[in-house]
Amino acid sequence: MKITGYRTLQTRHDWGRPVGDANGFIVSGITEVPLVVIETDEGVEGIGMGSHHDLDRIFPALEGKDPRSVSSLYDAMLARVFKTGHAGATFGGIGAFDMALWDLKAKAAGEPLWRLLGGADRFVTGYASGLDIALDDDRLAAFYTGMAERGFTSGKLKGGRDAEADVRRLRILADVLSVNTPHPALMLDANESWNLKQAVRYVTEVERAVDLTWIEEPLRRWDAAGHARLTSSVRAAVATGENLTGLEQFRPLFDAHAVDIAQAGAVWGITHFLRVALVAHSRDLPVSPVGLTANYAVTGAAAAVPNHLSAEIQDLGAPVGVTLDQHIADGGVVLGDEPGVGVSIDERLIAESRGADSWTTPEGPHVRSQRTGLHLVTDSTWQA
Repeated sequence: MKITGYRTLQTRHDWGRPVGDANGFIVSGITEVPLVVIETDEGVEGIGMGSHHDLDRIFPALEGKDPRSVSSLYDAMLARVFKTGHAGATFGGIGAFDMALWDLKAKAAGEPLWRLLGGADRFVTGYASGLDIALDDDRLAAFYTGMAERGFTSGKLKGGRDAEADVRRLRILADVLSVNTPHPALMLDANESWNLKQAVRYVTEVERAVDLTWIEEPLRRWDAAGHARLTSSVRAAVATGENLTGLEQFRPLFDAHAVDIAQAGAVWGITHFLRVALVAHSRDLPVSPVGLTANYAVTGAAAAVPNHLSAEIQDLGAPVGVTLDQHIADGGVVLGDEPGVGVSIDERLIAESRGADSWTTPEGPHVRSQRTGLHLVTDSTWQA
């Protein structure tokens, strides 16, 4: 089997609610979903999700190669962009190709990804995450009520602007999720919006009222020294890593004992997740994949690593024209048996769908405020 080409598609995901974080939000709740299809000389195709960025520059590393050599091809893609670097959106392009390669490998083996990678259990535990900073209290309660009905016992709130409001909203999560457990796990995600002292003061204030399981992305993603000081100053575990593009970027954080929960962004691909998970395991750290709506296949990889803690489940639906061989139940994901990564697409339906808003609009959560981390007072009127 040889790789002969690739094509791209773009569909959209309708979240049914505004989605975002401390850096901004998408009012429409409609976002684009890039898809990549790798073609082979045997007619078997692999489907990937991630980014369309730099695909033309990366593809020569794959052309004419056997797609089943996934690990070698992953390193070949990294080498292909050696001079300019693989960080940022380019890493997302590598991740999209990587998912498609794993899809081809699993299809060729006639197995679902989770079994190909050695998983024994098709169930992957998860936590509810509403990307909910723009939701009022009623809509917040409604979202987590729906997730509680699917068996979830833990939830993550987007916050970081107003500690009093975050405490009130975390208590809403606790109340709703308590139908399944007397002690729901509560997490708070600040999305890199604080400096170190702000983080210590803010988390300390929240912890006076709420038992936080973890605080997520409290500081800039590369701040190993700051994360190390923070984790020794608060009770909550410190979780970070979703925006680190490459295993080498985790090294300073691991060496500084700055991370309690290693997170890997699903958009960066399956091989990246597997490598982060194993390095974290070597340090007795749990791993948690973030944003499975950007790459549902990482769920299958999570089933196969020994230190998976919980996966971020942000929505119960799927993008237009995308069918998933999995379902949400009992507080997690139940994976299916179809060969491949468990994602199939209807290209006709995708072509007929119109309109998509982007995560990268100026109002959206991927544009960092120039004043982030530079406020003497944080409150609900703070504009990102």
